[in-house]
Amino acid sequence: MPLLQFDTSAPLSDADKSAFAARVTELYTAEMDTTAGHVAVTFRDRERSDLYLGRAVDGPLLFLDAEIRRGRSHERKRAFGLATMEYAGAEFDIPEENMKVVFTEHPGESMMGVNRVGGEWRPE
Repeated sequence: MPLLQFDTSAPLSDADKSAFAARVTELYTAEMDTTAGHVAVTFRDRERSDLYLGRAVDGPLLFLDAEIRRGRSHERKRAFGLATMEYAGAEFDIPEENMKVVFTEHPGESMMGVNRVGGEWRPE
């Protein structure tokens, strides 16, 4: 039941955001071995001056705060993060130096919807 939150200064249209959310959901389900129905994606449009990253170069910034259920390996998280950043960089012309991913892991019962409480993640 992940919540994938993007803060960005990239000028994304509504269509861009829809396509981005769909692609990130595909990447998440593939890399994290899960289904798509519970993946939530948010975008927060920011001015360039609202975001700071010490290594940044000219161009838009993109930060991903991935709130996920605990249990995935470092390799799974790294693969998802890299695939997401590769897509964002290529699709929206965001320099590698201007992207950052942070994972926060939660116990399964902390991840919930109105009619569902998550359990612990286990590989298929």
